[in-house]
Amino acid sequence: MNRAEKQTEIEELKGTLGNTEIVIVSHNTGMTVAQVTELRKGLRAAGARYKVTKNTLAKLAIKDTKFAEIDDLLSGPTGLSTTTEEPLVVAKTVYDFAKKFDGKLVILGGYFGDMKLDAAAVEKLAKLPTLDEIRGKLVGLIQAPAAQLARLAQAYADKPTEA
Repeated sequence: MNRAEKQTEIEELKGTLGNTEIVIVSHNTGMTVAQVTELRKGLRAAGARYKVTKNTLAKLAIKDTKFAEIDDLLSGPTGLSTTTEEPLVVAKTVYDFAKKFDGKLVILGGYFGDMKLDAAAVEKLAKLPTLDEIRGKLVGLIQAPAAQLARLAQAYADKPTEA
């Protein structure tokens, strides 16, 4: 990789990081190409992306950004998961794949909002409900009384009358 390609890679990473709220750093030791492809497809379906890059280039890209604190996580075969959409979906997807691949994908930590995260914090984030899940529960709670009232009215209407 020549100097121009490296600079392009750094600029691309900076652009990606400039538009994201969350970065999850993981090791992908021993993952096959098919497994990495499956992870990428899963993240892409969730509106996220997974990027494996040289650590020195990633360190240069995060320098002077809010993600500078994750510098110490960038060693070994690392991958960065980011999104411009729902942040919790990234944590959930990466966490689910880490469980599925059983040790081949190891979550090291990340950065969300204005906090550096360790692996345990990423796991906690992954277990939180997403915005869509919360909306679904809220709609269900709002509709429940109306549905119960409709069932009661229908049961009353179906009740046989005595002559």
